[in-house]
Amino acid sequence: MNTNNANSSDPVLRNLDGLLSDLTEFYKDVHAHPELSMQETRTAKLAADRLRAAGYEVTTGVGKTGVVGLLRNGDGPTVMLRADMDALPIQETTGLPYASKVTATDREGQTVPVSHMCGHDMHVAWLAGATRLLADARTSWQGTLMAVFQPGEETAEGAKAMIEDGLFKRFPKPDVILGQHVMVGPSGTVAGRAGAITSAADSLQIRLFGRGAHGSMPQASIDPVIMAASTVMRLQTIVSRELAAAEAAVVTIGVLQAGTKENVIPDEAIIKLNVRTFDAGVRTRVLAAIERIVNAEAAASGAPRPPEITTLDSYPLNVNNRDASKRVVDAFRGYFGADRVRETGPAPASEDFGSFGSGWHVPSVFWFVGGTDPETYTKAKEANRLNELPVNHSPKFAPVLHPTLQMGVETLVVATRTWLTV
Repeated sequence: MNTNNANSSDPVLRNLDGLLSDLTEFYKDVHAHPELSMQETRTAKLAADRLRAAGYEVTTGVGKTGVVGLLRNGDGPTVMLRADMDALPIQETTGLPYASKVTATDREGQTVPVSHMCGHDMHVAWLAGATRLLADARTSWQGTLMAVFQPGEETAEGAKAMIEDGLFKRFPKPDVILGQHVMVGPSGTVAGRAGAITSAADSLQIRLFGRGAHGSMPQASIDPVIMAASTVMRLQTIVSRELAAAEAAVVTIGVLQAGTKENVIPDEAIIKLNVRTFDAGVRTRVLAAIERIVNAEAAASGAPRPPEITTLDSYPLNVNNRDASKRVVDAFRGYFGADRVRETGPAPASEDFGSFGSGWHVPSVFWFVGGTDPETYTKAKEANRLNELPVNHSPKFAPVLHPTLQMGVETLVVATRTWLTV
């Protein structure tokens, strides 16, 4: 699909074709050298170097590895653009010639494979391209552009770390904050919505305590395996029996660990779970139900001590400002045509992007850029096999390079230009 548009006469986008070759190599380099959350030193340096070369005032080390670039260009609005930089502890199996072969040491001291299976490498390349084009065409707009390369999105640490490191005090308050994510969908299309766009997410660890014994003498035990199994089954009733049909939530048990030998009843069991919600009231009720069920099952088993419930990470609900969203969507339709601009439902994935807008009390808009080969996507849809396409966090997730790379630069520039004009 060719994403060239008659509106590419826009002076900011006029030089995009000439930049694509360089951006392609930059993307491949970032893809081949991924870094774990809060360890993004190489990626941050690459981003900072590109911003400096384009004339931005650059501050590094914001929230440990975050980068902020400012381009002050006269009176006018301030627009913040954000890209996340971190990768995942996943072994890549895409077979790409530039696939990651990197391993790293995680915070538990374990050696793990690392790869950009969420698409943050594409986000970094998009922002690098958009900031360069806007800098080269600064005679066509007025205001201040703030580029934020954020660490630690995958662990819900990065936005919080940058904010706690004085982001709101050290840099100008934006009039709007814009961000985007590559997702499964036809490359060359963009999708979004006003209101909730990504879910709130809460990850919890539950530690259940029992009394160990020989497997042949269960009467001497308080079996945490049975306790954990009963808890897991009861937790599944929260969505099916405690929420109305019109209320959305997901409760997923991702980890269930207990014991080391088949003839030994262990002392404890570990459950790790993840909750996704789109409404603050639903979130409160679901979390309260989890605590109630966990404690009740432990009590029913005669546990020697109450369970320990620990929050592993928490993402806020990401809500698009309605007026700002309409402004962005109208600009997208004017540039790309209505057939390439889609409305989507709220995504069950989660993002800490919303922390910037809610914390700064300014409107924010977040949208999705398709990264799937259009022909592949169409065939899968016609065969009712969309769920078989590799999604974000799959070891086979690999956005098609073109036109995804060009499209993401265009969407950032077009959205920015609705605020930054002469």
